[in-house]
Amino acid sequence: MLNRLDDMLNFHAQALRIREQRQQVLASNIANADTPNYKARDLDFRAALQGALQGASASAAGALATTSPRHLEGPSGPASEPGLLYRTPAQGSVDGNTVNMDAERAAFADNAVHYEFDLTRITQQIKTMLAAIQG
Repeated sequence: MLNRLDDMLNFHAQALRIREQRQQVLASNIANADTPNYKARDLDFRAALQGALQGASASAAGALATTSPRHLEGPSGPASEPGLLYRTPAQGSVDGNTVNMDAERAAFADNAVHYEFDLTRITQQIKTMLAAIQG
């Protein structure tokens, strides 16, 4: 019974976590809109959610293949996160920056709406469970 409850809440909990990560990536893009040679990034939500639901961790998915036990592990961080991609610029700029503010604002607003939906959905599920438990 608890496994079913965990499975029911897990999907939206994972979706919330990935939406939060995407929001941070998009906010970073907006913050660096004037930084020369900054490359805009975005998270492939579908791939990241599938990886999270299948239990693939960021370190396992982005782990470097080593041939000797003395090899060092690769760096962990945003660059090694699964689903994190560089955005293809629609129009190049002279300073090498690939941030398109209109696209970033639209993606940021879209992600915020989806985050709010996931939050509302998980809140409704918890309220439904509480109502069922209390009778």
